[in-house]
Amino acid sequence: MNQDIKFSVTVPAYKAQFLGECIDSILAQTYKNFEVIIVNDASPQDLDSIVKRYDDPRIHYYKNKVGFGAEHVVGNWNKCLEYATGDYLICMGDDDKLLPNCLGEYVKLMGQYPNLDVYHAMTLMIDENSKVIGVQSPRPIYESMLSMVYYRWFGIGRPQYIGDWLFKTKTLKKEGGFVDLPYAWESDDISACRAAVLKGIANMQVPGFLYRINSQTITSNTSNTGKKLESRIKALKIYKQIIEGNRPIVEPDIFYYENIKNGYMKHLAKGQVIDISSDMSNNILKIVGWWLKRNRYKISSSTLIKALLFSITEKYHNRQLKNTTNRK
Repeated sequence: MNQDIKFSVTVPAYKAQFLGECIDSILAQTYKNFEVIIVNDASPQDLDSIVKRYDDPRIHYYKNKVGFGAEHVVGNWNKCLEYATGDYLICMGDDDKLLPNCLGEYVKLMGQYPNLDVYHAMTLMIDENSKVIGVQSPRPIYESMLSMVYYRWFGIGRPQYIGDWLFKTKTLKKEGGFVDLPYAWESDDISACRAAVLKGIANMQVPGFLYRINSQTITSNTSNTGKKLESRIKALKIYKQIIEGNRPIVEPDIFYYENIKNGYMKHLAKGQVIDISSDMSNNILKIVGWWLKRNRYKISSSTLIKALLFSITEKYHNRQLKNTTNRK
């Protein structure tokens, strides 16, 4: 296999629990031309001793004197980007993993679709024990930016994460790095959207990335729900600029374009339901507070009702699941 392409696999790091597994998975790649950029975001946890276990010249370890913190986590993504010297870049969580074939599959994909600014890996979701608990739905091997946004917003089974994406480093730096939004809420989606505007996206057809779902992620933290809702509003403005600045002239992109334009508020409401229902997962009476704050966050009454119903349904489902498990 051609080894000319150099990858920068970057890890903006803060948590120690799974960092060793993360590094192990990168070093286990069948494709060998890569560097590992780890940037410790002034973590109080002992990341140093984990990194020191490895004697591999491809690993480059840096420490921020002052941490960006969870709200400004994209700042550390971009700090990783500053250190990167590879042709293409992956930015993955310190608790996520690459499958051994990941970089090799990207090289094969580039052989079919060369010189794109962004590629995507099929992802498996894992739990804290690395057991597979979910899988992304298959995607076409190639699609336009508008296709990606349309099916992400209105399709089924299209979760995606920052570690899914492979960016051309030069292009990402030229654009000023990853799109910086509070708690990285929609930062990954918009960064990929922006990168795909001109040339589209090629999608890996076999799994290459493992995203870990666990209680320590920013996604699982509901104390910052207000900031996440603010981020969604900011994100929508950026989406409008990107999408409406690139009006298509052929089908099916014209179809995607018109439906996305008409679905801005539907997309916003969908995200609001997810965020607010998560916040109410332990106390549905929080609905009162969200009702009082609805104008501040541009939340409609119907969105609040959907969030309440979704929260109640999820709570009932989880209770039934727990009871079934206890009876076994």
